[in-house]
Amino acid sequence: QVQLVESGGDLVQAGGSLRLSCTISVSILSASAIMWHRQAPGKQRELVAAIATGGSTNYADSVKGRFTISRDNAKNTVYLQMNSLKPEDTGVYYCNLIGDGLRIRGRYWGQGTQVTVSS
Repeated sequence: QVQLVESGGDLVQAGGSLRLSCTISVSILSASAIMWHRQAPGKQRELVAAIATGGSTNYADSVKGRFTISRDNAKNTVYLQMNSLKPEDTGVYYCNLIGDGLRIRGRYWGQGTQVTVSS
């Protein structure tokens, strides 16, 4: 069974930094992509960053230049380094994985980790 566990969320002041971690129970090389989404109160969940199996990355315009997604294949862990945090970055951050369709099928989500940025 595929399980994703996020950690690293916290309360931080504007301008500060956090690093989120997503530890996955299977080889992350079995995923076609791993992503971070976030959901602020009263808003829809939105894509923040994604990393494909080949290593290419994509970011929401609102976080470009501030956030960096990376992975450690040996640890089956994906990270989201968040710098220059703003109050509008507040929300629950979810890690999710899309399987490659061969070794893993379907999409899986973690339980989320809360990030709160105070002004």
